[in-house]
Amino acid sequence: MSLPPEKASELKQLIHQQLSKMDVHGRIREILAETIREELAPDQQHLSTEDLIKALRRRGIIDDVMKELNFVTDSVDQELPSSPKQTVGFDKQSTLKKTNIDPARRYLYLQVLGGKAFLEHLQEPEPLPGQICSTFTLCLHYRNQRFRSKPVPCACEPDFHDGFLLEVHRESLGDGTRMADSTTMLSISDPIHMVLIKTDIFGETTLVASYFLEWRSVLGSENGVTSLTVELMGVGTESKVSVGILNIKLEMYPPLSQTLSQEVVNTQLALERQKTAEKERLFLVYAKQWWREYLQIRPSHNSRLVKIFAQDENGINRPVCSYVKPLRAGRLLDTPRQAARFVNVLGYERAPVIGGGGKQEQWCTLLAFLCRNKGDCEDHANLLCSLLLGYGLEAFVCVGTKAKGAPHAWVMTCGTDGTIMFWESLTGHRYIHKPTNPDEPPLAEQPKPLYPYRTVGCVFNHQTFLGNCQPSDAVETCVFDLNDESKWKPMSEEAIKSVCAPGATTSLPPFPPLCASTIDASATSNEIEMQLRLLVSEHRKDLGLTTVWEDQLSYLLSPALASYEFERTTSISAGNEEFQDAIRRAVPDGHTFKGFPIHFVYRNARRAFATCLRSPFCEEIICCRGDQVRLAVRVRVFTYPESACAVWIMFACECAS
Repeated sequence: MSLPPEKASELKQLIHQQLSKMDVHGRIREILAETIREELAPDQQHLSTEDLIKALRRRGIIDDVMKELNFVTDSVDQELPSSPKQTVGFDKQSTLKKTNIDPARRYLYLQVLGGKAFLEHLQEPEPLPGQICSTFTLCLHYRNQRFRSKPVPCACEPDFHDGFLLEVHRESLGDGTRMADSTTMLSISDPIHMVLIKTDIFGETTLVASYFLEWRSVLGSENGVTSLTVELMGVGTESKVSVGILNIKLEMYPPLSQTLSQEVVNTQLALERQKTAEKERLFLVYAKQWWREYLQIRPSHNSRLVKIFAQDENGINRPVCSYVKPLRAGRLLDTPRQAARFVNVLGYERAPVIGGGGKQEQWCTLLAFLCRNKGDCEDHANLLCSLLLGYGLEAFVCVGTKAKGAPHAWVMTCGTDGTIMFWESLTGHRYIHKPTNPDEPPLAEQPKPLYPYRTVGCVFNHQTFLGNCQPSDAVETCVFDLNDESKWKPMSEEAIKSVCAPGATTSLPPFPPLCASTIDASATSNEIEMQLRLLVSEHRKDLGLTTVWEDQLSYLLSPALASYEFERTTSISAGNEEFQDAIRRAVPDGHTFKGFPIHFVYRNARRAFATCLRSPFCEEIICCRGDQVRLAVRVRVFTYPESACAVWIMFACECAS
């Protein structure tokens, strides 16, 4: 590993300082004189370097030096934010003095020093060394910086020991280069959002808790150091139930020259809560008035899906407009269609419900959705709408129903030429909307809708909320002229801004940046492919069949998989002619070729294989019998931000006709 010249000179300087501190040079001179006296024969004029090193080793000088030089490696599994400022993570042995931090900036060092009372895991046995077990991972977000702890085995007292260095700065005042003092930091109301994720032995993730840590109590504590006990509550239907306790230590660095009195800190927090509560109360009064006016237009509006508030994972009602905000993906996603593909490969899972009785509502905050890597249709729609707004499109989330009256959310963009485009966030499909005219004669040709949506009750984004007040809420007859108040009843933009604009209230969860993928696409593709080969060979062996793999044929399947993913992202098909030509050349005369491509958004080979066997076409290929049967399998993993991925698998066989 080569170091840049300035780093090399800095390292030499540090080593020199350490050696001077231990007076190593003086001790070496003493040993050298002693060695010359004792060991150098009168006829010898030269003492070799090897002799000297032996003497130093014998007297323990080298061991002393090595003990003094502590090599610290920061082994926290951390994600890099898309912003230029890098996050720094520490393990439990390291201290603040052992990292290269800017002494002109103010930092908050947050340590998680274990957990307790995770009673759901009271009976959990101690995992054996090397045994795969369920794990907890703590994800943090603070002012555009993201962190992830090392996974720890699930237990009643999970062994969390991680440190995170959070940079505190005022971007909005343009003085990011100036050291923030106690008073300045007291006005920074951003909380630290902590999300606890459980990963089971199959790699499935569950959202355990989502907590907003108010860190400013440290500003009123002695020496700028404080310890907290944080009680984590469950999510969804269990949001009133405690899931466990975390012990947290907060420390300001550099230490505060003057701390505030605890009374000043408490007064500031109370004022902020009071201000937020008043804004939310006024918005609720306005929303009730708006709803009364909406029902006066037509009493049947009562049955329309007009969603003004939605519950988050903590069971808190928030205006729907606060779930959307223009989000830039940095260099992680290049086009709106690529963004749609990324949202589509994040897993789909409805919020869990205990017992029957329909769908449990839960709109997740963005950090909880991204850390869990899966969510409901509303989570997908909110994220896609935010990304499209970031690309400069006029995008809205639509709330309505699809077939059989099931509630659904999707995204709509309005072009400057009046084109209305629907984006299905769960599949990545796009549909152009052309309204049908119900007053046309029965024989008149009408556009046939290809989209699965039946009704639409309202549309919204971060600044706008519009209730559908057309005679029918059927999507196919809806006219999406959003400026026509006879068709769409708007909410006051000022009212929305008062509770949904960034920084408007302290209860708004800040939006985190997206993180680059940590998955090695080539290594993961190879690993899944080898596992599938093993599974196919075992399956055929159970059927009394031998398996011969054709490596060249496997390689020739790669272009097809790349082409399928390109088509999913761009809606353009390319490269199919070359693939077909290569296969025709590779398969001998008198032989038949069969291929079966399939797509997954998870990386579990055994689960994928079980799904493939349920397809009669795939089973026919895997269980192929005949003369000169040769099998091929190719896996290609395409990575996206947040370690989401699209996994394409193709099974193929050739055999004598």
